[in-house]
Amino acid sequence: MARVGGRNAWIAWPAGIICTVVVAVLIVLALPGVPGAVTFVGDTLRAARSAPTATPEPSRTPAATCGELYTPELWSSLVWSRDNLLTQRRTPAASTPEAVAASGATVVVTCHWRGRAGRSLETTVSTVTPEGASAVQATLSSQGFGCQVSGDTAHCERASGGVVEVHDLRGDRWVSSTLTNWMPDDYAAVVASCAFGEEPVSGRSTR
Repeated sequence: MARVGGRNAWIAWPAGIICTVVVAVLIVLALPGVPGAVTFVGDTLRAARSAPTATPEPSRTPAATCGELYTPELWSSLVWSRDNLLTQRRTPAASTPEAVAASGATVVVTCHWRGRAGRSLETTVSTVTPEGASAVQATLSSQGFGCQVSGDTAHCERASGGVVEVHDLRGDRWVSSTLTNWMPDDYAAVVASCAFGEEPVSGRSTR
């Protein structure tokens, strides 16, 4: 092999040995950090492959105003006509004054819709004690309402001519609706769901 001009073997060998020693020392110093680096890379890869966690939707709160008592769909169906007029007030349930008297209820909100040709809708949301809720159910049953209990909810309903009266009781809430010549689909079920603070559902059509 030809010798490269200007290169001194006496200097090259010690320099090569020193470089080798330096590299070996650096490797030894880096060894303690290898497990941590491997763990970091593994965690990063696993996190990248993991499905994103869905953000839970905020829970609904029991309705306390007329704006909260209706779903957007039901609200739109009620306000589309200029002949429909909403009044928000705090008056006792329009039907069954005997049940109102026996309940000792405190009114949260009453929503009264007046339509044309004598049509009207009225829903009253009240708070009651357990004893008051039992008194309401007993009074309604004695007045010819058909009452059913499903889980923690009591549902009472009566129809006479063009008037339908619907009552739902759960916990400390009593939802009373009176529909006169006006039967929106699932009206009573929707307002009861909103009044109880649950996702609005259909299930008891008033038509």
